[in-house]
Amino acid sequence: MIPSKYQHKVATAEEAVKVIKSGDNVYLHANSGFPLALVEAMCNRYKELHNVNVYHLTTFHKARYAEPDMAGHFNHVALFIAGNVRKAVNEGRADFVPVFLSEIENLFITRRIDLDVAMVHLSPPDEHGFCSYGVSNDISKTAAENSKVIIAQINPRMPRVYGDNFIHISKLDYIVEVDLPLDEVPMVDDNITESEKALYSKIASYISEMVEDGSTMQMGIGAIPDAVLNFLKDKKDLGIHTEMFSDGLIGLIESGVVNCEKKTFLPGKIVASFVIATKKCFDFMDNNPFIEFRPSRFVNDPFNIAKNDKMISINSSLQIDFTGQACSDSIGHKFYSGFGGQVDFIRGASRSKGGKAILALPATAKNGQISRIVHTLNPGAGVTTSKADIHYVATEYGVADLHGKTIRQRVKAMIDIAHPNFKEELEKKAFELKYLW
Repeated sequence: MIPSKYQHKVATAEEAVKVIKSGDNVYLHANSGFPLALVEAMCNRYKELHNVNVYHLTTFHKARYAEPDMAGHFNHVALFIAGNVRKAVNEGRADFVPVFLSEIENLFITRRIDLDVAMVHLSPPDEHGFCSYGVSNDISKTAAENSKVIIAQINPRMPRVYGDNFIHISKLDYIVEVDLPLDEVPMVDDNITESEKALYSKIASYISEMVEDGSTMQMGIGAIPDAVLNFLKDKKDLGIHTEMFSDGLIGLIESGVVNCEKKTFLPGKIVASFVIATKKCFDFMDNNPFIEFRPSRFVNDPFNIAKNDKMISINSSLQIDFTGQACSDSIGHKFYSGFGGQVDFIRGASRSKGGKAILALPATAKNGQISRIVHTLNPGAGVTTSKADIHYVATEYGVADLHGKTIRQRVKAMIDIAHPNFKEELEKKAFELKYLW
């Protein structure tokens, strides 16, 4: 319930978005915190607006502002490319900022991206007037704090998640009350085949062997990091310091596998930044003092990550050359996602005492027709993680340990974990390039 002293801030979505002017920079709360009612009201005004720049991370709704008929009215600028804006970016109707997740917020703080309006999705205020950013802190809290105007969609279904995850109602310029379900995104894709599940499980089994009792875990986005959770049920005293929280963690918490007691940084707390999950997870997080959400510039700071001993980072990649250069954000010249937190956590885990930084991928793509381990990345493919950052690479054929190894040693190790159908071709290329002799 909105306290009576703040009732003058309450407005309809249509009234609130009238504050947006042509040429403004607008930030949208991302992930499952997407402020749908506000975005719909903004898009309905498109004929009145010109060159409004829209910034956000991953969202799951249809991005109306990136549709062809919105050209000239809205310019979407992706800070991480999700499926709903991927076509717009690659057709030149939207733009993309390549940047580490840990560094995005500084763009707002320094006004390199000078935000005029932030549209956020919050829980109702508590008795002290504090609203929670709920399921998605990431860069949203900092964006709001550095925006000229804050429009808040306040929803009783938004869980109150603890940590550095609150804003006082006095800081809000407009309040729009809604009662809407949050975006639910199960991490296990229903379209994954049984053979794919078996493949991911094989990779996950290799990775789980590298996880010691007392480790602190980070799981990136993707089927493989999520599959690893199924192989951790016999581990003890695991901790969590991760950008993303998902449904798969709940069973490990309830069974006592994850208790965070051995963490050397913020012990006794699960530290995360956002959630991509279902209502089961949203309910679990609500008013749960075991879980703390903090901004990405804190969670993804490699120096903070490294404070966790035995830090394990698990991330996915699209293609890796056999010297260790990983492309995780594009397919050739076509942009696919973004940098996200991959490099942040690889560098943090690499500097952790007893830490392990792992990149995982199936050895092939397109039903075994294409090797993901290649002699050179596809033309136009970007290097997300450099060969100097790579430590471990896992496929269904094993784990390659590349850190501190020579080019010759790296090439041999990478060919060892490639699909057998491509090993001969890879070896031939390695000899042609004088990587092997």
